[in-house]
Amino acid sequence: MGAAVSTFMILWNDKELTPYWVILAGCLSIGLLLFVRSRIPVRQRDDRPVGVQIGNGQTIGARSEQDDYFACAVEPYGVLAVLADGISGLSGGKVASTTAVETFIREFEALDRFPDPDEFWSESAHLANQAILRNLLGVPGGTTLVSVMIRGRNLYWGAVGDSVLSVFRQGELIPINHKHTLESQLEEQYMSGQISEQEALDNPQRKRLVNYLGYDHFKQMEIADEPFALHPADKIVLCSDGVYNSLTEMELETILAQSIPPFDAAQAIIDLIEEKQLVHQDNATIIILEQGW
Repeated sequence: MGAAVSTFMILWNDKELTPYWVILAGCLSIGLLLFVRSRIPVRQRDDRPVGVQIGNGQTIGARSEQDDYFACAVEPYGVLAVLADGISGLSGGKVASTTAVETFIREFEALDRFPDPDEFWSESAHLANQAILRNLLGVPGGTTLVSVMIRGRNLYWGAVGDSVLSVFRQGELIPINHKHTLESQLEEQYMSGQISEQEALDNPQRKRLVNYLGYDHFKQMEIADEPFALHPADKIVLCSDGVYNSLTEMELETILAQSIPPFDAAQAIIDLIEEKQLVHQDNATIIILEQGW
């Protein structure tokens, strides 16, 4: 050991070897940096900030009051979009939709990380339902609601009522959620052989909502078991029934297929609805989200 140290000191003090010592020190420094870098966890793609473009449009239609309400929140950990359609037949529809959306947005903005989707929507829906009941003060009211959260290329969603979530991909609209109406239940009964097709079609109450926010019997939202995997160029579409009851699927797809910003697409859809001047045009609202994944 002593001999080795003596040999090293002789070599260290040899001025002719100084350039080689400098090169050796440089190599050791680079090796140390590469080792340290290899120990730092690499940030995964899904954790990157999301650059989502958001467009929206709305018309009051032939109604005297706008009962639809919507909002979006963009945070470093993800994006939330919420659209609620207050039940126009009830005097508290506007209060219900506004209260619901504000509750979901407030709960999302209070977070410091992307939430567990099932937990977030379950708790937010419960809080929204309780807030609606308090704000209505006994006045009849209620609202449908559809909501999405985006992290990376994963689309999470929750819905209650008959507002619709779709993904526009390669020229076609892909339906994502189910409508919570008597019509859906009748279809299930027909498919299981409990009733005839004619009985399902002839039921005068088939458009009636069977689940919505703002009443004592509310139980839970429909929440996706697994996130929907987004592809490049997908467009996420949330809309109230005033949109899909007024335009054909082909009309919607034709506008969505255009290479225009989501805001312009949303406005074009609302313009087309207004051009039709339908006598009983319902409130209509649409949100479109795209790119960034």
